[in-house]
Amino acid sequence: MSFSNQIKQRWQQGTAVCVGLDPLPELFPAAVSDIFAFNKAIIDATADLACCFKPQFAHYAAVAAEPALKQTIAYIREFYPSVPVILDSKRGDIGSTATMYAREAFEHYQADAVTVNPYMGSDTVLPFADYADKGVIVLCRTSNPSAGEFQNRLIDGEPLYLHVARLAQEQWNRHGNISLVVGATAPEEMRRIRAVAPDLPFLVPGIGAQGGDLQATVDNGRFAGGQGLMINSSRAILYASSGADFAQAARAATLTLKNAINQLAE
Repeated sequence: MSFSNQIKQRWQQGTAVCVGLDPLPELFPAAVSDIFAFNKAIIDATADLACCFKPQFAHYAAVAAEPALKQTIAYIREFYPSVPVILDSKRGDIGSTATMYAREAFEHYQADAVTVNPYMGSDTVLPFADYADKGVIVLCRTSNPSAGEFQNRLIDGEPLYLHVARLAQEQWNRHGNISLVVGATAPEEMRRIRAVAPDLPFLVPGIGAQGGDLQATVDNGRFAGGQGLMINSSRAILYASSGADFAQAARAATLTLKNAINQLAE
């Protein structure tokens, strides 16, 4: 099943929560020292509540834990195949190298989707998009404090993020597999992006520690008929407790966010 159809099924089952798998071993409970064991406990506790899982590549590569990343994705695919996996690696390079990065994400790691940086242009995106059953999630208007330094710069009277959104909607989405990263910390920008990209799902970082507004995200980011959002939470779920009950606390935090989104969407 394609990533797009997997996400639609998860929405229909009542969840828009993307659980970020960003392990920080220094924050693990004392009884847990292994990244895969930590991830497995989180996955088992939250899979029925999640629309997707999103491991962040740097959290594994920085500590030489790429095998744990591969093991994590394989575990999800075996035991929770209805929950897609987004590899958050933000790749972006010339076409020939982008082709290798696409193979890395989709063939080596077996991810269902990957985040992509479009700064170098269309030929950095299309090698990923050619995997028609996989998801390609393009950075558009991100949630970090300095995002506007470039993304809000005007080109022909419009901010760069709108040019990215329009290209994604009108040119890159030929297989119906493009989504956009749109941060919850920029609600007005989100509203404008939804106007020019009415068909593209949004992966939304910035809720929680970064201070994004959940109500504004739901109001400005949904499709006209509802749904359309993958709202990410990482630290607030993973580290809801530093004790032996960390998995149960993660489940409770996921359920709270899921219910809050659904209530705001009514």
